[in-house]
Amino acid sequence: MAEWSDVWLVVPVYNEAQVIGDVVRNARQTFPNIVCVDDGSADASAEQIQLAGAHLVRHPVNLGQGAALQTGVSYAKAQPGAKYFVTFDADGQHQVDDVVRMLKRLQSEDLDIVVGTRFLAGADTSHIPWIKRFVLKTVVLLSPRTRRLGLTDAHNGLRVFNRTVANKLNITSNGMGHASEIVELVDHHKWRVAEEHVTILYTEYSMAKGQSLINGVNIVFDGVMRGSRH
Repeated sequence: MAEWSDVWLVVPVYNEAQVIGDVVRNARQTFPNIVCVDDGSADASAEQIQLAGAHLVRHPVNLGQGAALQTGVSYAKAQPGAKYFVTFDADGQHQVDDVVRMLKRLQSEDLDIVVGTRFLAGADTSHIPWIKRFVLKTVVLLSPRTRRLGLTDAHNGLRVFNRTVANKLNITSNGMGHASEIVELVDHHKWRVAEEHVTILYTEYSMAKGQSLINGVNIVFDGVMRGSRH
């Protein structure tokens, strides 16, 4: 764990009491520093976070995933020795092994940010729910900026980045539109970006939460609007 003492995992949490304890405990076997932002949960998420040993920051009301990520990164970068930052989902879909691999690339290559992708050439995507495949591929197809940066999965929530990015990260899109905004910031600040193939674990729990069609339409619209500004 000492190897990763300069890494902070940032986990936005909204009504994830059923799984967040296990997610944090599993991640803390590798990464000692985790901050969970309880984004106005109505369940026992905060209690589970504390029991699992993560740092807890709370929003009194639900502000959305983008706001939770910004709060978490602001908290993490204020901690002594913080050098690398990871955005990590609360529902058990992200894999610690992927984070380790992405961090090693960030440390060894001339990069500022590494973004996870489900759609690297040749990757099997049959396990990904069809509506997610449709929405995510449509965002890329309709966004010149995303294509120019060479990104194939701009809405993948697993990202690792250095202090250069953390210091200038200013997410203003409170909801799911934050992913398109991060791509916009990568382009604007000319951060050095690369993708890494990651495995997203679609559990029965995460699948039950689903991805509504209207949510997908909103993500596509936001991605197109932001992607077209260049």
